[in-house]
Amino acid sequence: MKKLVFAFGFLLILVILAFVFVVWRYPLAVFNWNNRRMLKNAGFQKTQVDTAAGKQTVWVAGTGDTLLLLHGLGDHGGSWSNIAPQLKSQYHVVVPDLAGHAESAPAEGPLSVGTVLAALSDIIDHESPGKPVILVGNSLGAWVAMLYAEKHPDRVTRLVLVDGGAVKGETPAYAHVPSSREDARKMFDAVIDAGSPRPSDFVLDDIVRQAQHGPMARMAQTAPEMQQYLMDDRLATFKTPVDLLWGESDRLMPLVYAQKLRNDLIAARLTTLPRCGHVPQQECPKAFGAALAQILGYPLPEPRPLAETPVEKSR
Repeated sequence: MKKLVFAFGFLLILVILAFVFVVWRYPLAVFNWNNRRMLKNAGFQKTQVDTAAGKQTVWVAGTGDTLLLLHGLGDHGGSWSNIAPQLKSQYHVVVPDLAGHAESAPAEGPLSVGTVLAALSDIIDHESPGKPVILVGNSLGAWVAMLYAEKHPDRVTRLVLVDGGAVKGETPAYAHVPSSREDARKMFDAVIDAGSPRPSDFVLDDIVRQAQHGPMARMAQTAPEMQQYLMDDRLATFKTPVDLLWGESDRLMPLVYAQKLRNDLIAARLTTLPRCGHVPQQECPKAFGAALAQILGYPLPEPRPLAETPVEKSR
């Protein structure tokens, strides 16, 4: 009996040590796995959709009007794990891994905005055939959401852009693809609020490892062709009503970026989130979720004199 207890205790210690090693060596993988597990536990079904870019992984739940939640560059559908469950009682919620991210094809090679857009279009056709959708996009997700709405204005009833869009921003004061712990630290300083906890060094090291071959590096390879996917000179003809939901502490896409969109679009409304950065659905999910629910309950923004565009603050 004593030998059995000893063996069990020894095995338990090995399991704990193995877990600690995995968390230390691969913290991003553990974090991402947990977010995706949260979607599954909330009743989201993981499916695959055939697209021009290959098979795309999509999480779906709920009934009603179709609402897509689109994550940013280098992220995945689990980014919305704190928000998506709140929406499934009113909407058919679709949360894809954008093309080239997580479990969605293509798994390797250069990745372009055009590829992400083409795959998104096929996902929408699959999940909402012939019917309009609501698009909520963060960062890269906001960019491709705008491009889709411009190309298919009859297929989008409402557009919520979260800290991103299809116009040129300022060049960030850090490496696009971090190659050192210091690069990764500077990147985090730009995208989260000054009062939010900073990641540990071992997390920064994992970010550097993942970035070298992940979506950031792959999309950087197609940078010369990105100009064709910018809409700076076409905002005045953009037809879809837009809500801008913005973290005030975002220094990658600062508030001035949102103000440009608000001022140049025909119908736009800006809501800001104090003490939130570039990915507010992760950094401050409670405030973000409340603000998004409020926006989705508003009437659509109407065309109005640009000088009269209001700014709302979410507290």
